[in-house]
Parts: sequence; structure tokens; C-alpha cells
Amino acid sequence: MCFSAAQRERKRIFGILGGMFNEKILDHFRTPHNPGELQDASQIVQVTNPVCGDVLKLWVRMGAGRIVAATFKAQGCVPAIAAGSALTDLLVGKTLPEAAQITPQAVSFALGGLPEASFHAAELCGDAIAALKPH
Repeated sequence: MCFSAAQRERKRIFGILGGMFNEKILDHFRTPHNPGELQDASQIVQVTNPVCGDVLKLWVRMGAGRIVAATFKAQGCVPAIAAGSALTDLLVGKTLPEAAQITPQAVSFALGGLPEASFHAAELCGDAIAALKPH
């Protein structure tokens, strides 16, 4: 089988990432859950990690006192994108007080465990949750 240069490079990069991150992290990175903007969002928050420059923007829509939809955009490393994706999964169906109980450790657990050097991505999610305001 003949691969293009771009296909070979993609395979090489994902091979390197596979040595750094577990499959759950890579799955959320490759095919993020709930990416993009959310029309009619009840709240939009944006947080930044001043050390590494990662940015997470989170949209949530409330209905009957619960988060009925959550989407995100992340600019940053592989774990930042994966953590934003996992966060949206964790938020849907929760009240804002329940969402406030989601810890960075819970985000990391949802990803099968972030490497210590990448835990800042889960902390960014914690910052986004803290920025959500009760109505």
C-alpha cells in the first residue's frame, strides 16, 4: 500500500503520541466530543493557563435547572483538547452545584489518567467550572 507524505507524517506523529498518552486521551483528542460553539448558550466562559498558554472556552445551555448541553473549543496541547472534550461529557445532566463538584482529578480519571506533566489540562477544566455562575 502506498501512503502519501502527509499520511506517513500523521502516522509518525500519532505513533509518538501513543507513547506519551493512553488511548482514551488520544481518542478524545482525535475525535473530541461536543466541539464548537453552542447556539443559545446560557453561559460562555473562557479560561487561560498563564504558564503554558492553553485556552479553554466552554459553552453551556441550561434547561429545567440542569446543564442540557455543553460544548468547547480548546487551543493548546493534546491533553487540553482531550480534557475539554471529557469535561463536556461530565457536565451534561448536572445542576450547577453538582458541576461545581467536578474536580480536576475527576476529569483526569475520565481520561484514564493524565500524566503528571499534563495535569494542568484538568486544572484548566476546573478553572472553567469555577467560572460558571449560578443563575
